[in-house]
Amino acid sequence: MLITSSETIEGKKISETLGIVKGNTIRAKHLGKDIIASLRNIIGGEIKEYTEMLNEARDQSVKRMVEDAEKMGADAIVTVRFTTSTVIGGAAELLAYGTAVKLKKR
Repeated sequence: MLITSSETIEGKKISETLGIVKGNTIRAKHLGKDIIASLRNIIGGEIKEYTEMLNEARDQSVKRMVEDAEKMGADAIVTVRFTTSTVIGGAAELLAYGTAVKLKKR
């Protein structure tokens, strides 16, 4: 599955637009890592626990978005975007979305 944030794919032509596809997840770290992250917030620097959490969430969201596109018979997903929102303290939703398309060679 080709995935891109652009509207086009070099050397390919979009022959059909299938519709919007999405994948999301809500993630939280366990209490121990949340406490460590809070301490790092006080002293400064990268909060690695949350970086890890968001990387895992991004991977899961993309996987679910691709599964959604595969169900539609898509060859690619274009105009991919990510958005996040806080659900509760220490938990965040990450949503990946884009447009599923069929391709043909130019």
